[in-house]
Amino acid sequence: MKYNLESINKAFENRARLGIMSVLMVNESVDFVSMKSLLDLTDGNLASHTRSLEEYEYIRSVKKFVGRKPNTTYSITEKGREAFASHINALEELLKNQLNTN
Repeated sequence: MKYNLESINKAFENRARLGIMSVLMVNESVDFVSMKSLLDLTDGNLASHTRSLEEYEYIRSVKKFVGRKPNTTYSITEKGREAFASHINALEELLKNQLNTN
């Protein structure tokens, strides 16, 4: 049996990006330090993946200073919410189809 993988979004194939999107789906916004801690990522790794997701326009960042410290907060865009929901639905369908064939 062949599977239609067109709805699987390559932007979410990496575990870090999958984690970032999962966190943002259930939180209004999350700051850099909290996201890094939740996903056990390095500064560079998190920065790289959030930048890519911003380029896709799936997330947005707001940079400001709290006192003298920089603070970056991330939130999901409507485009990102729709793309991620579609990706998750496609994965669920793939799994359901796999389970039904066994």
